[in-house]
Amino acid sequence: MFSNAIVRKPGHSLVNGLTSAGLGVPDFQKALAQHQAYIQALEKCGLEVQVLAADEDFPDSTFVEDVALLTPHCAIITNPGASSRKGETVEMQQVVREYYTNIEEVRAPGTVDAGDIMMVDTHYYIGLSERTDPAGAEQIISFLGKYGLSGSVVELKDVLHLKTGVAYLENNNLVVCGEFLTKPEFQTFDLIHIPKTESYAANCIWVNDQVLIPAGFPKAYRKIEAAGYSVIELDMSEFQKLDGGLSCLSLRF
Repeated sequence: MFSNAIVRKPGHSLVNGLTSAGLGVPDFQKALAQHQAYIQALEKCGLEVQVLAADEDFPDSTFVEDVALLTPHCAIITNPGASSRKGETVEMQQVVREYYTNIEEVRAPGTVDAGDIMMVDTHYYIGLSERTDPAGAEQIISFLGKYGLSGSVVELKDVLHLKTGVAYLENNNLVVCGEFLTKPEFQTFDLIHIPKTESYAANCIWVNDQVLIPAGFPKAYRKIEAAGYSVIELDMSEFQKLDGGLSCLSLRF
């Protein structure tokens, strides 16, 4: 169960964020309203949410998930794969010190976006992507090992981050889409298959027995609800324009 979350308000510079989605420029005011609804949903799930002020120097900084991995035993500050995001870790390290005494840090030349890391109990799956390289993944696995945790790598082909197409919903239930449906390392899970037409909804998050999913994906909604979860829909249209999803917007621990 989670008790806390860290989020960062989007800044006006959000409109200059990294993207390959081809869905147009985000509407800042709409993004701000969607972000506030997201915070309220986390609070509804029982989390105490620390809201960081917008940082106009970093257009993608609202996607806080990528700059830190928060485990039950340690925090790991990453080294983001996009050069424009590397400075985001400076303030986040100070914020994380409010909650953790054990803090590790990924060093160059290794790169890691924590959107490529999925926690399943004490094991962490690490996607190798354009943003997370083998050297970075090796450091993550080494850090985890210091605290009795384990990690393994997953080769990615079609998606930006591991959690773009897969989400662990506890109780051995794994949401999968696209290339992840046939990944050998995921075949022991009970797979909840999201069709390609609703692939964006594969980035959903489990929060204390409730599942947050993006609005507008009825097949995904029905499948997750049928698996026994209470589902909360949230409009994510402006963050989708920036290749961002529900997991990207918070650190939950």
